[in-house]
Amino acid sequence: MILTGLQKIKMFSRIYIEEEALVYSRVKEVIEKYKNIPQVVCHHYGEIFNIKNQNFRTQKQFPALIIAIKKGKKILETPEGFGIGGHNNYYFSHMQNCLYDCRYCFLQGMYNSANYLWFVNYEDFITDIIKVDNKNFLEKPCDSKCSTKNKNYFFSGYDCDSLVLESITGFAKEFLPFFSKLNNSIIEFRTKSVNTKIIENSPLTENCLIAFSFTPDEISKEVEHKVPPVRTRIQAIKRLSDLGWKIGLRFDPIIYKENFKSLYNKLIDDIFKDLNTDNLHSVSIGPLRFPKKMHEKISKLYPDENILTDSLIQRGNLISYKKEIEEELKDAIVHKLSNYVTETKIFSCMN
Repeated sequence: MILTGLQKIKMFSRIYIEEEALVYSRVKEVIEKYKNIPQVVCHHYGEIFNIKNQNFRTQKQFPALIIAIKKGKKILETPEGFGIGGHNNYYFSHMQNCLYDCRYCFLQGMYNSANYLWFVNYEDFITDIIKVDNKNFLEKPCDSKCSTKNKNYFFSGYDCDSLVLESITGFAKEFLPFFSKLNNSIIEFRTKSVNTKIIENSPLTENCLIAFSFTPDEISKEVEHKVPPVRTRIQAIKRLSDLGWKIGLRFDPIIYKENFKSLYNKLIDDIFKDLNTDNLHSVSIGPLRFPKKMHEKISKLYPDENILTDSLIQRGNLISYKKEIEEELKDAIVHKLSNYVTETKIFSCMN
C-alpha cells in the first residue's frame, strides 16, 4: 500500500526544533498540528543529525523530523555537466534526506543520519536567490521573452524530494508565487511524488517546471521502496501537462539489466501515450554512478542488493558501469526518445 505524506508523518519518532526556529509561524503550525508527537528543543541540529555511528538503515524505519535554520551559503552552483539548457545553473535544498527509500540513493552514503532535516528560513533562501537573479540580470539583462538559455535555473530536490512533504513544509506554496515574479529565473521541482495538488491549484507560471524521475516499473518495484507506482506518476504528469505546466522527465539514474531495452522502451511508450508534448520542457539522462567511498558505505548498509554490485566496476574514483554499457544505455534511450522528442530537448548528465 502506498501511504500519503500525511499518513507517513505519524511514523516520525519525534520532532526536534532548534531554539532559533521557534519564532517562525510555519514552525508553530507544525508544532501545534503534531503536538501528540514527542517534541524536543535543541540548540543546533548537528547535535542530532551529525552524530557519528548512526545506523542509516535502522533509523530509516522510524526517522525523526529536525526543524532548523540554514546558515551560510544557501545557493550553490550545480556540478559540472548538470543542466537542462541554461548557462547559469544553481541548486538549493530546503530539506536533507528523503521520505522514499531508493536503494541507489546517494543520500544514504552522504549523511550519517536518516532523519529528515527541514530548513525553515525560506525568507533567507529567497533573499539569496534574488541576489543571484539580480547579479546575472545586471550582467546580461533578460525579460519575459528572454531565451531560456540566458535564464538562471534553480534546482530543488537535489538533497530531498521537492513535493512529497509539501503538506508539512509548504515549500511549493511559498516558492511558486515568488518565482512567478522573476523574469530572469526558473525553478525546477524534482520529485517522484504524486502530491501535486498545490501545483494543480496554483496560477500557472512559465517560470516553473515539475520534473519527474522514472525507472521502468519492474526496476522501480525492486529498488524504489515507498515510491508511488510508475503509472500514478505518469497520470500526474499528464494532469499537469494538460493544465499547461512545463514538465521535465528525468531518467536518472539509468539502471542496467539484460532486458533494459524492452523495459525502457515500454516505460517511454507509456509516458508519451496521450501526453501533451507541447509542454514538455526537457528530458535528461544520467547513469548509475557512485564515488568509491560512498559506494562502500551504501554497500555495507545493503550487502544483498544486486543493484549495488551487478555489472558495476571501479573507474578511477567512481563505481559505475563500463563505459561501453553506459554508452549502450544512453544510445538506446535516446534512440527511443527520438520517436517523441526533438534532440534539442534531450540532455545528458554523464559527467
